[in-house]
Amino acid sequence: MRTDSVSDRSPRNREPQKRPDRVRQVAYRVIRQVTSESGYANLVLNKALREAKLAGRDAAFCTELVHGTLRWQGTYDAFLARCVDRPLNELDPELLDILCLGTHQLLRMRVDSYAAVNEMVTLTRAEIGHKRSGLVNAVLRKISQRAFDQWIDSVAPPYDEDPLLHLAISKAHPTWEVEAFARLLDDDEVAELLDADNEAPRVTLIARPGLSTVDELVEAGASRAKWSPYAAVLQGGGDPGRIAAVATGRAGVQDEGSQLVALALANAPLTGSDAQWLDLCAGPGGKSALLASLVEQRAGRLTAVEPLEHRAELVRANLRAIPGDHEVLVGDGTKPTWAEGSFDRVLADVPCSGLGALRRRPEARWRRTPADVAELRPLQEELLESAINSVRAGGVVAYVTCSPHPDETRAVVDAVLGKRADAVLEDARALFPDVPELGDGPDVQLWPHRQGTDAMYLALIRRS
Repeated sequence: MRTDSVSDRSPRNREPQKRPDRVRQVAYRVIRQVTSESGYANLVLNKALREAKLAGRDAAFCTELVHGTLRWQGTYDAFLARCVDRPLNELDPELLDILCLGTHQLLRMRVDSYAAVNEMVTLTRAEIGHKRSGLVNAVLRKISQRAFDQWIDSVAPPYDEDPLLHLAISKAHPTWEVEAFARLLDDDEVAELLDADNEAPRVTLIARPGLSTVDELVEAGASRAKWSPYAAVLQGGGDPGRIAAVATGRAGVQDEGSQLVALALANAPLTGSDAQWLDLCAGPGGKSALLASLVEQRAGRLTAVEPLEHRAELVRANLRAIPGDHEVLVGDGTKPTWAEGSFDRVLADVPCSGLGALRRRPEARWRRTPADVAELRPLQEELLESAINSVRAGGVVAYVTCSPHPDETRAVVDAVLGKRADAVLEDARALFPDVPELGDGPDVQLWPHRQGTDAMYLALIRRS
């Protein structure tokens, strides 16, 4: 990840010759906050759009500037390295962000080359000083001399010589991530997945059972989704908060894949009691709200556990419209305060690398490293152990990750179940009715390029 350095900014250098374009300025400041302060693009951008009162085309343009620049950052760095006379790590990070923002407009947006360069020079003068504007002008003019595919040909090896490295550069993913995906998919499907990761995500809504309906969301301008009976897609993006059901908590924003894995847990066959459910890693609470809505209809109760207080507050906010005596605990899921076997169904949606949600978190691909996957592995195994201990005999556990990386999915399940004689892995595919291409089982891996969802993984485990 890039790190900031101190740059010389005198008051004289801070005076622009003319005002920069407001939308581009907002986009640049969002990118700076994401790259310099490890902010989350979706959260920072939404706040910036509200504060700047950008809507309609301006909001859409700003969103593409931010998401596109962050998504293609590594590829643009490879292009820019050919256009400057020093290593990129010697450039001030704020200058590099401006160059990437300009490169995105020139190569992947329908922006006139002259306008793109001129606006970025003006922005440079306003944000980081006159003396940098000459370099920005020269570099971006070099970038504009080739099309995107021509730049790829100049910096990436031919596909037949090194297909994974070619895909990593041409489709803007770190090589280690491409190699991980290639352990599960053939080269052609890897390319399809990377393309899907680079598409702008849809805004998917959930009509919480018993509180709202998909018909209500459709009447508010959404359309029915493909797989989940509670899902709708907000056409053309926009602010979901303008929909009354969302504003009141009767509906929410939730990817269809997240809905499907929670529904699979809720619909798994169960004999005996079915009144006590546990969400072991609850924050920020989207799946908790769906499970609470469902268990409420069965006269049951959800207990949601979250170790961080501020995320526990998010869970409570998601549950605010749901009736019933549901409980949110601030605590460590690996150190239960309840008796063993207390629950009938347990969701363990464990912390993971998040490689399954790269459409929604464009910056995440460049932040994560193989070390992050290795560091999370012990916690994932501990949480799964705790989940199995927490469920009664005959009860079911859903082990879930928002990552397709094999070291975070089946490898964790095999490691835990290999040490236990009281838990078995069941075939979960029947719990995804009408959803195609679920693989050989018994676990389920959803994919952006197959199902159009985040790459959610689910293993269904029954305690015996």
